[in-house]
Amino acid sequence: MPQDQHFADRLAGAIDDAGTPLCVGIDPTPERLPAALTALTTDPAELMAAFCIGVVDSVAGIAPAVKPQSACFERLGSMGVGVLEHTIARARQRGLIVVLDAKRGDIGSTARHYAAGACVIGADAVTLNPYMGRSAIEPFLEAGLGAFALARTSNPDSDEIQSARLANGASVGEHVASVIADLGAGHIGARGLSDLGAVVGATKSSDGARLRAIMPDQFFLVPGVGAQGGTVDDVRALLRPGASTPGELGVLVNASRSVIYAPTEQGETWTDAISRAARSLGDELRSLLQSAGA
Repeated sequence: MPQDQHFADRLAGAIDDAGTPLCVGIDPTPERLPAALTALTTDPAELMAAFCIGVVDSVAGIAPAVKPQSACFERLGSMGVGVLEHTIARARQRGLIVVLDAKRGDIGSTARHYAAGACVIGADAVTLNPYMGRSAIEPFLEAGLGAFALARTSNPDSDEIQSARLANGASVGEHVASVIADLGAGHIGARGLSDLGAVVGATKSSDGARLRAIMPDQFFLVPGVGAQGGTVDDVRALLRPGASTPGELGVLVNASRSVIYAPTEQGETWTDAISRAARSLGDELRSLLQSAGA
């Protein structure tokens, strides 16, 4: 939801307040919902709503941000979109930054509709596919939203496209990074970070130093930690050097399945397990500030 303050400044402040750059992905999958919920109702929208609110309440005060995956909600049609709106509203009430993971990517006239929809639904930022060029990104920034454009994604088969080399020797991912940096230069807040960030997977950390050099002022939304095999150590290559606060590290590290489907230990409820997993990863991410040379 656009506000007067730069998105990047609000995100940096929220990370500083939490002391950790943790983002919890909210990816409700019907077959993985807790038995304690499925025993109460078989209505898919009610189940999803109860689960998502449980996740939000479990990580509030631990993580500064959440990232609901739009596709997980859209599969239920209008009922699912209603649950998404309700989830976002609850997250905002609990003081969380909301990144809508929708990976929008269309021409400018269509992108303006997508941007308006993201504002109405209450998101602070949106993930974008930059394949169709700058006009697929600019309407979101003009609407006052933050944005994270895909640059080097965590899925293994992304190498087929993102690692391909151009005539000048740069990879496709590096070229996209240069476009993100150039377009984002006009949207830098007081903390020195741009409202236009990039998605850079922890599983691609070997490219991290090069991508950070190309995009020094970008927030990196970092998927891949946890279930996809990425680690906190992999994130270290993505940090902005010399950061003095967690918010200036320039990373928002997302974990979804490893947190929201954390197995319960003896005496725990499913929400207890989520809180424990989020707190554990959040604490581990606190060590990143030392890696940036602060």
